[in-house]
Amino acid sequence: MTGYRGPAPGTGGFPDLPARVSGTGDANAAEGAFVNTGYIGEMNVDKLNMVQQCTPREPAAWPHQVGVIPSRARSFQHRAEAQHLHTAVADGGTALLCRVLTGMGGVGKTQLAADHAHAAWQDGAVDVLVWVSADGRSAVVAGYAKAGVELCRADPNDAEGAAVSFLAWLEPKPEVRPCRWLVVLDDVADPSDLRGLWPPASPHGRVLVTTRRRDAALAGNGRRLMEVSLFTPAEAVAYLSEMMAVHGRTEPDDQLAALAADLGNLPLALAQAAVYLVDSGMTVAAYRALLADSATALADAAPDTLPDDQKYTVAAALTLSLDRADTLRPGGLARPLLQFAAFLDPNGIPGALLASAPFLDHLSAQRTCTGPTDASPTPLSVTADAAGAALRALHRLHLVEHTPDTPYQAVRVHQLIQRAVCGTLTSDQRDAFARTAADALTDVWPAIERDTNLAQALRANATTLTHHAEDALYRPGAHLVLYRVGRSLGESGQAAAARDHFQHLTDSACRFLGPDHPDTLAARYHLARWRGRAGDTPGAVAAFAALLDDQLRVLGADHPDTLTTRHNLARSRGEAGDAAAAATAELLEDQLRVLGPDHPDTLNTRHGLARWRGEAGDVDGAVAAFAALLDDQLRVLGADHPDTLTTRHGLAWWRGRAGDAPSAVAAFADLLTDRLRVLGPDHPATLTTRYNLAWWLWEAGDEQAAVESTAALLVDQARVLGEDHPQTVHARESLARWRAEIKTGGGNRDAKST
Repeated sequence: MTGYRGPAPGTGGFPDLPARVSGTGDANAAEGAFVNTGYIGEMNVDKLNMVQQCTPREPAAWPHQVGVIPSRARSFQHRAEAQHLHTAVADGGTALLCRVLTGMGGVGKTQLAADHAHAAWQDGAVDVLVWVSADGRSAVVAGYAKAGVELCRADPNDAEGAAVSFLAWLEPKPEVRPCRWLVVLDDVADPSDLRGLWPPASPHGRVLVTTRRRDAALAGNGRRLMEVSLFTPAEAVAYLSEMMAVHGRTEPDDQLAALAADLGNLPLALAQAAVYLVDSGMTVAAYRALLADSATALADAAPDTLPDDQKYTVAAALTLSLDRADTLRPGGLARPLLQFAAFLDPNGIPGALLASAPFLDHLSAQRTCTGPTDASPTPLSVTADAAGAALRALHRLHLVEHTPDTPYQAVRVHQLIQRAVCGTLTSDQRDAFARTAADALTDVWPAIERDTNLAQALRANATTLTHHAEDALYRPGAHLVLYRVGRSLGESGQAAAARDHFQHLTDSACRFLGPDHPDTLAARYHLARWRGRAGDTPGAVAAFAALLDDQLRVLGADHPDTLTTRHNLARSRGEAGDAAAAATAELLEDQLRVLGPDHPDTLNTRHGLARWRGEAGDVDGAVAAFAALLDDQLRVLGADHPDTLTTRHGLAWWRGRAGDAPSAVAAFADLLTDRLRVLGPDHPATLTTRYNLAWWLWEAGDEQAAVESTAALLVDQARVLGEDHPQTVHARESLARWRAEIKTGGGNRDAKST
């Protein structure tokens, strides 16, 4: 290879590269020439001078290295990705072998590339190694030019021509000693920066690229993307342990594991956290408390001096690509979209939230200008398609993970990206984003939760939102989403969780709004209700009685909320064993006067009166009252309203109690069909109907059908409600009793249904 100069610059099989710009020796003239070319773009003056200062010389002897390979990080972890990369390169091939290491900022792409380059160099596996910092097109050209000057006597005054000469030099030549080369392009910011600058195919050459991008343009033509992920939990703990040991410190593995989880197993964050711990002398527990404090900015948890020659703090590294994402089509939407997502569940945001009307209105109002054509006195309405395109832009830069095939977890955002983005917001922006997220949640939350997976995802997102910005959800009053979460918990069969949620809501509303605020009183109402549903009936009676006193004082006797509390106080007294007190008609008279006969609350009170009439011993009266109520509910609410279905349940039950078990079986079978259609198979009311159908099958004498249906029901109750839920326990006890009675030939029809 001694004396080889390669083809004449501007030739050599690179038609998509411009012809070389002749050097004049004038730095300014040369810089202007580079700026005017359509491919090279702006040339950094310092880099240009660097090239010019290199005098022509004989080509460097092999082995030869161009550029500085980053040093290996302290406590470097030998990850699975490193082995995959080694295996891929060792396999060889006749076409260009290029691996593109892609991943979010801070996962260690550069470290993996540096480790591979060091190993290849030390093992003598390459004759020429070129490391290029590729954060822009001019940087790539400058790196190539340096290699061209050193390896093939390219003109040091002509960076573009030198770069072309280097690429031509990489081409395999017949009857010339082959050169085993490795070119590393580190931190490619934009795939278009490499247009015309990809090294040529060679059986002896390899290319390694690191980038946050995963555009389709990076793959194909012998190039393959290799995703670099976060540390595994075990790798994260091992890394932290080794870093602590280097400085003579030991920390419990459970504390290190908890810290790793707090930091989302992000290698960059772990490295900076370890240095912070050492420099400050802080314990892991204290550092975790610092991170948990929402008032602490992510930058405040970074060390004064970054380790391993790192250029950016975690916060800066994670948001570095956001400016670029905001310029991608459709411009100006990526930033407000990511800011919105920063308040929601990092483990999965339902796609429906990102197509809701409140969210699209938010994007329309928050869209940032990305150029003169975007300036408009009135913002254009953003469509769901435009929001989807912005989401894909964020995905391409690894700022989010977008998997539309999993609609309930369509978008995932690393928790530290969320925190970094939130740290850039003012308090007013933070409040506005939080309330918009709450509006979007209430907008997409179905009135009837047929899909338990969707309901669970919505609750998780609402919980995360509350954790991030709870105070914003109490201005000017308690947001409806706070109540919707608790109701969803209760309606999914989690009565104790609903009770605990409303206890927190009551305490928070009292703190933010005051004890007499209507929203605080509403929270107390729900707390009392779910306290009773969770099994504390006496506690519910006491809570409703105390609430009623305050509502009478604050809201007045005829306020709808006061009347509702009176209804639930009567119900709780009945469930405590005082059916006569529950069956009073005074409340109904007041509701008829204040609300009217067709108001849902009036109809609901009639339902309670019918039930407690039966519990007081007037079974026939209960049947008649339920039948009359059903006629009115069908007229006012419709056949599929949950209250109508509940009344059908009561009517079927009391017909059975009146001695007509076959009629009860038929009614519950019909009701089950409709509840499956309206509420879905996993709704607690559907499960209750299945149990009561089995109950009346037993009462009607079809013992085998009762046992079989209850056995099948138990499987679903355990899955949906849990093994220890009262309804699950009750069904299990009934099944055991029935099987024993079948075995002994006895019979007992006196126990109660649920």
